[in-house]
Amino acid sequence: MDDIDRAILRELQTDGRIAYADLGPKVGLSASAARQRLQRLLDSKAVQVVGVTDPMAMGGQAMAMLGIEVDGDPRAVADQLALRDEVVYSVLTSGGFDLFAEVVTPGPRDLLDFVNDVVRPIEGVRSVRSFPYFGIHTHRFLWDVG
Repeated sequence: MDDIDRAILRELQTDGRIAYADLGPKVGLSASAARQRLQRLLDSKAVQVVGVTDPMAMGGQAMAMLGIEVDGDPRAVADQLALRDEVVYSVLTSGGFDLFAEVVTPGPRDLLDFVNDVVRPIEGVRSVRSFPYFGIHTHRFLWDVG
């Protein structure tokens, strides 16, 4: 991946639907050259273009990162959490928590109920620590592509 590929990725992070006619000049290429470059990145599986929803725009009003400690295999707990619509994603960690799960609920009370009635009863869950963040209206992940 060279500097032009990274420039293409930066532009796509800003606007994933940018037209090649606009993308090319922004990265120093013609529209057709930008299309070919992006296609090469897609074909190599180095890049994937996907739609991502904004949970807050879809009715969620309470978001939290849950730090979860597990007795046993945390993958089993992550698999159970993956079945729930409230869970945006979960990741296994090698730090102070065995896994993190980001959740979105309609409101603060629903978040409390989700933690107490859904997460804590999952077999193997030893403890849950909630890191709520309310009132956030944008939810974007930007990766530093260099």
